Amino acid sequence: MTNLETYRKNARLWLDSVAPRFGRDARMGLSVEDDLALGRQYMAERYDAGYAGVNWPVEFGGQGLTHIEKVAFDTEEMAFGMPTGYFGISLGMPVPILMRYGLGPDDEHRDWVKERVIKALRGEEIWCQLFSEPAAGSDLAGLRTRAEPEGNGWKMNGQKVWTSWAQYSDYGVIVARTDQTVAKHKGLTYYWIDMKAPGVEVRPIKLAGGDSHVNEVFFDDVRLEDSQRMGPVGGGFGVAMTTLMIERYVATDSGGFGPHLDLFVDLMRELEINGRPALRDGRVRSAIARNHAMRAGLESITTRAMLMMQAGMEPGPEGSLNKLVSVRSRQKLSELAIDLAGNGGFQFDPHAPQKQDWVSSWINAPTGRIAGGADEMLLNTIAEKILGLPQDHRPDKGVPFNQIPA
Repeated sequence: MTNLETYRKNARLWLDSVAPRFGRDARMGLSVEDDLALGRQYMAERYDAGYAGVNWPVEFGGQGLTHIEKVAFDTEEMAFGMPTGYFGISLGMPVPILMRYGLGPDDEHRDWVKERVIKALRGEEIWCQLFSEPAAGSDLAGLRTRAEPEGNGWKMNGQKVWTSWAQYSDYGVIVARTDQTVAKHKGLTYYWIDMKAPGVEVRPIKLAGGDSHVNEVFFDDVRLEDSQRMGPVGGGFGVAMTTLMIERYVATDSGGFGPHLDLFVDLMRELEINGRPALRDGRVRSAIARNHAMRAGLESITTRAMLMMQAGMEPGPEGSLNKLVSVRSRQKLSELAIDLAGNGGFQFDPHAPQKQDWVSSWINAPTGRIAGGADEMLLNTIAEKILGLPQDHRPDKGVPFNQIPA
């Protein structure tokens, strides 16, 4: 047995031991607040067991292992439905960026950062990522939230939207425009922000599926010290790109984080089409075969990426294929399951898990197709980075931001 196989086995044994208290069944019927409290308990126990910050430096409370062990643990954990969703953004991007760009020049500030990192790993503090804006769409460089010099710091005004878990966050990372006279990519600066600071207002947004994990956030003359700046003035776009890439080695799911294909087969065993078992219908069998082939192909891409990581290499942009294809196919398969269920397909439980319930999977799939990069952005990445096609025409390229029509 290889070291990785041993690591997986031990992780699975620990997850099995705590699943009765923290897993999917234990969470059934809990309110968001109670589920978050359970999640904080789980994160603390995961930290104490040595499975937090798997690939982070030991100095910051991590385990000092590699990306491959992190992916292995994440993949095992995902099967148990643990209450980790509240902390995924926090530990996936803002906190790693804080470790890289926010350490500061003195030991006192470094100790403050260490405290933030360990509290985040234990689930005691949550960080959010404040990027998207109403007027910018998927164009990160088109941000209009402003940070203007004020004394030895900055004054921020503007709005962000679709910020996951902002209502429970203690801190956040944010990109703001500090110079409107240069090209849009060059006038941005990156900061961390106290989400409890005066002038910060969080308003939850209710999604079609019934939950409110995303928010719009308003900033009204919010004071930022210059020590909260991460990276150089005007260098925020580069730090933002690092944010989006730093945690690219995450556990993937060829099912688009929807129900497993076996659950579709189980449903078809219970249904009839024109008086015959649904599993004998050629269209149903074709849908099962297509989805099986697609998921096997995506899992092959993931397997290759893991082997590249084991060899010390960095996988390419092929991960864009996984998200684009898997969530799209999840939406189509969920729709088919609902249609074939007939009247039973009308039943909707807003608390049903998306990985177990076809209606919940279908109604929440559009959110999945937007989050983490909309389909159109992924198609551009595939076209330019994988197929080598020329870039789209960009009429605002190199134009000072204040000359771009609003």
